[in-house]
Amino acid sequence: MNSSYIVKMLAEISAIMNENKDRLIELDSVVGDGDLGLTMTKGFAAASEFAAGSDETDAGKMLYGAGKAMSSAAPSTMGTLMSIGLMQGGKVLKGKTELSNEDVVEFLAAYENGIMTKGKAKLGEKTFLDGFDPGVQALKVAVEAGEDLAAATAKAAVAAEEGFNAATNMKAVHGKPAVKGDASIGMVDPGACVAMLIFKAIAKASV
Repeated sequence: MNSSYIVKMLAEISAIMNENKDRLIELDSVVGDGDLGLTMTKGFAAASEFAAGSDETDAGKMLYGAGKAMSSAAPSTMGTLMSIGLMQGGKVLKGKTELSNEDVVEFLAAYENGIMTKGKAKLGEKTFLDGFDPGVQALKVAVEAGEDLAAATAKAAVAAEEGFNAATNMKAVHGKPAVKGDASIGMVDPGACVAMLIFKAIAKASV
């Protein structure tokens, strides 16, 4: 794999966000401002367009540039967090023109860490992380077991969906959902949904 994998991955993420724009708007209208679908569609479209139009062979630099493009296009809280994830992932892959399965794991782990650090959230607090972390952990286990990327990312997508479903039964402690207190338990978390969609897109890009 090389930087063309990044181009394909971002294109699939952009496509799945566009396909689920109305779903994300609906989910976010219950617990937030209702603009998540628009933000994710616009932000990941900008990231994808940057990568597709770039002749950069350094995968890390491509990801970092895509993150900056997303930051400019979607300067909301969630847009900023997702762009930071891309830029942090880019930092760990800087200098790499060929990517291994382990590099994909490292990229996604850095993506998660960037968001966790900036957003000051922890697992179990009903956020994006509760959908994303199970995917990262499942991918890591599968890659370490020697599975190819298609099989490993398919398992990661399943784990991310399970994490998304589990987040529904958590109590929100951040942002507008937290205002609802115990009433947030049972509400679907739109951020965790975004995480699940990202892993579904990565699985599709890895076939």
